[in-house]
Amino acid sequence: MRGIQVTEYVKGPLDLKIVDLPTPSPVHDQYLIEIHSAGTNFFDLLQIQGKYQHQPPLPWISGAEFAGTILATPTAVKSPRYKVGDRVFGASQGAYATHILAPERVLLPVPQGWSFEDAAGLFVTAPTSYGGLVQRANIQSGDWVLVHAAAGGVGLAAVQIAKAKGATVIATAGTERKRQIAKEFGADYVIDYRKKSWPEEVKALCKQNRSGNGKAGVDIVYDPVGMIDQSLKCVAWNARLLVIGFAAGQIEKVALNRVLLKNVSLVGLHWGQYANFEKETVPVVWNGIFDLISEGKFRGTAFRDESFVGLESVPRALKALGSRDTWGKVVVKIIDDVAPPSRTASKL
Repeated sequence: MRGIQVTEYVKGPLDLKIVDLPTPSPVHDQYLIEIHSAGTNFFDLLQIQGKYQHQPPLPWISGAEFAGTILATPTAVKSPRYKVGDRVFGASQGAYATHILAPERVLLPVPQGWSFEDAAGLFVTAPTSYGGLVQRANIQSGDWVLVHAAAGGVGLAAVQIAKAKGATVIATAGTERKRQIAKEFGADYVIDYRKKSWPEEVKALCKQNRSGNGKAGVDIVYDPVGMIDQSLKCVAWNARLLVIGFAAGQIEKVALNRVLLKNVSLVGLHWGQYANFEKETVPVVWNGIFDLISEGKFRGTAFRDESFVGLESVPRALKALGSRDTWGKVVVKIIDDVAPPSRTASKL
């Protein structure tokens, strides 16, 4: 097998090297998978520099998200869920390689009709957005939802899920291209959050198009950036503000007087910890996502403006991700596959 092995921390993705390694053999509790596509994440950039909170002992293979084909099943599992040849996606350390070992608990079936490229970007983004909007914010038909960084991976997932649940979506993004993408994925209105007046623009839209308490602002804010304090200026009574992350690079301070005066809820989401603290919710979320896929209300968000094919293109893909000029999910095609014919999605 070939993979991007980190033997020492590097300054940036262009310093990464591809090496030849022994192809692993299936073990008692893990599948051997041939990787067809791998998704990139900001934490991959931090990890190769030694700056992430979870650093495996050197040496290790970079990457986490992947989609591929089962080559061998676990040796000690009598009735494995997946069989040789099944198409799966998931997340495990070592995705920037031609092969990977992964336990069953981190694998899901590729939705039928989906390419490996789109599936490789599904494991982190979709449940983060579904878990936030549905499980934590209790989104309802008729709600108005403000999605920040709406052209990013979790942002485009949030836009689609909100629309599928009958909400009106105001999307913010920093470039004209990203605002165009947000519209293409279903956003009703788009706003440039680089303008200081953006909260006033949100308020104006709500005042023109809503009635009652809704004239004051939106019902839900989906924030993976760190814009909660500013967003409090344009929310309605009883609004729910979802703290998803801090992509802007700083953990912000919030004016709690606005939280009190508008009777709002600040709600955090750490999707990765559901497997530890709320296991029963994980299949509920994934079944909800697969339902939306089957209904044609959720599609892949792989970045299409530029192609990344082969392990050699991983450094370039990570550099593009770090530049923040991309949209959706930046995915590397380890093998350049063609999407299968469209059918319905599989449920858990």
